[in-house]
Amino acid sequence: MLRQALWLTLTLALASPALAATAPPKLSSKANAALLNQAQAPLLLRFAQGVDFKALTSSKRGDDRLLAVVAALQSQAAHSQRSVRALLDRRGAQYQAYWVANFIRVEADAELARELAAHKDILAIELDQKLVLDAPVAVGSADAQKAIEPGVSLINAPGVWAMGFSGQGVIVAGQDTGYRWDHPALRDSYLGWNGSSVNHDYAWFDGIRGSGGSAGCAAASPTPCDDNGHGTHTMGTVLGDDGAGNQVGVAPGARWMACRNMDLGNGTPSTYAACFQFFLAPTDVNGNNPDPLRAPHVINNSWGCPPSEGCTDVNVLRDAVEAVKAAGILVVASAGNSGSGCSTIVDPPAIYAASFVVGASSGNSMASFSSRGPVTAAGANPQKPDVVAPGSGVRSSTRDGAYGFMSGTSMAGPHVAGAAALLMSVDPSLKRNPEAVEALLRSSAVPISSSQTCGAVAPTTIPNFVFGHGRIDVQAAMRNGMGVLAINGFE
Repeated sequence: MLRQALWLTLTLALASPALAATAPPKLSSKANAALLNQAQAPLLLRFAQGVDFKALTSSKRGDDRLLAVVAALQSQAAHSQRSVRALLDRRGAQYQAYWVANFIRVEADAELARELAAHKDILAIELDQKLVLDAPVAVGSADAQKAIEPGVSLINAPGVWAMGFSGQGVIVAGQDTGYRWDHPALRDSYLGWNGSSVNHDYAWFDGIRGSGGSAGCAAASPTPCDDNGHGTHTMGTVLGDDGAGNQVGVAPGARWMACRNMDLGNGTPSTYAACFQFFLAPTDVNGNNPDPLRAPHVINNSWGCPPSEGCTDVNVLRDAVEAVKAAGILVVASAGNSGSGCSTIVDPPAIYAASFVVGASSGNSMASFSSRGPVTAAGANPQKPDVVAPGSGVRSSTRDGAYGFMSGTSMAGPHVAGAAALLMSVDPSLKRNPEAVEALLRSSAVPISSSQTCGAVAPTTIPNFVFGHGRIDVQAAMRNGMGVLAINGFE
C-alpha cells in the first residue's frame, strides 16, 4: 500500500508542472497562485529601467525632446529584452514586448514561468490581471440643451475663447473604455476626420487585442468604439461642441485621438502600457509604421489601477508615465473616488509624481467623493492632488449620440486636459513643456471652501492635501503666462 501511494504521488508530481505553494523570489504571489490553478496565465516580465530622462532631455526642446526619449526607450528595450525574447521564440510562446515600460507580456505555463524566474535579465514577474476604470459615482440622462456647460464657465474657458484661443493646433489624447468618434459633439474635432471622409490610422488604436472584445467592441477594433460610455463622456468635456450651441467641452478648437484600454470597463497593465506606447509613437490601426511626430500634447487618464485588480506592485506603470512626461506630454490623471477621508489617493497613475492629478469640486467646495492626499504609497509623491476641477453633475456626450450627466473625478480631469490645450493654443511653445503648463495651472488656481485638515496641513495653507492649489482658472493661467512668458505680445 505504501509503495502504491508513493508511486501515485510521484506520478501526479510528474504530470503536473505546477509551481510550489511558495513562489520563486522574482514571481509575485498572485502570478504563482494563478499558475497553481490554471494551465497558463498572462504574465508581465519586468526589466530594469535605466534611461536617465533628466539628463536626456535637459538640452532638448519641442519634438527633439520627444524623439530623444522614444529612441532611448526603444534602444534600452531592444538590448535588455533580447535574450528573453530569443528564449520565448524558441519555446514558441505568445508574447508582446513593450518598450514604453520595458516589459513583456507572455502567456506562460508553470514550467516556462520557472525558467523565466531564473533568468538573470528579468527583474520581476507580475500577473497581468484585469483592472477597473475609475468609474463615475453618479450617472443620469439629459436632454440636449443649447448652452455652455456650467463647469466650462466656472473655470473661465469662455474668457479665453473670447481672445481667439480655443485649443487650435493642439492634439489631446484619451485612453479609456473607447469613444464614439461620430458623436455630433466630437466628430468635427476627431483627428481622423477631414470634413468629408475618415481615416482612423494614427488617430485610433485598440489596446484590447487577442481574445478580448464585447458586443459593443470587437477585439483589435479598426474603428473607434465604446462599450461602456465612460470614454465618450470624458472626451466631450475636453473639447465637445456640436456647432449648434451644445458647448460641453473646454477646448472646442483642439483635435483628439484615442486608445481603448478597457474591455467592458476592464483592462490590464499591458493594455494601459499599449496605449501609452501608442501615444508616444502613434501607429496605423494595426499597430504598424510608428511615427513619434504624430504624438499628442496632452493625455487624459480617467482611470485607476487598484491592487485588488492588478497593481499589487504600485510601481508597475510608473516607468510608462515617467517616460511619457519626459517626452514632453502632459499626463492628466483623475485622483479617484474614495473620499472624503484623507490619504485616499492610493492607485496608479494618480500616485505618481509625473502625473498631474485632479480632484473634483462641487460648486465652490470639494466633492465628498473626491479622494484626498497625502499619498502614502512607498516612493510616491505625497503632495496630491495638484488641483481640482468641476466633477459633480457634469453634462457631456454619451455613446448613444445624446448627452448625459456623470459625477466623479473622471469628469474633473478632462476639464484640466482641455484647459491645458487652451494654454498651448495661446503659446505653442508650451506644447512640449508639461512642466510649464503645470506651473501655470497651479499658480493661478483658486482656493475653495474647506474645513478639512489632511496630513496636518490646514486648508488655509496652499497647497494642501484636500484641494491642492485650488480649482483651476484657465483665464487667470493665461494671464500669468502672458506676464511670465510674454505670450504673443499681449500685455
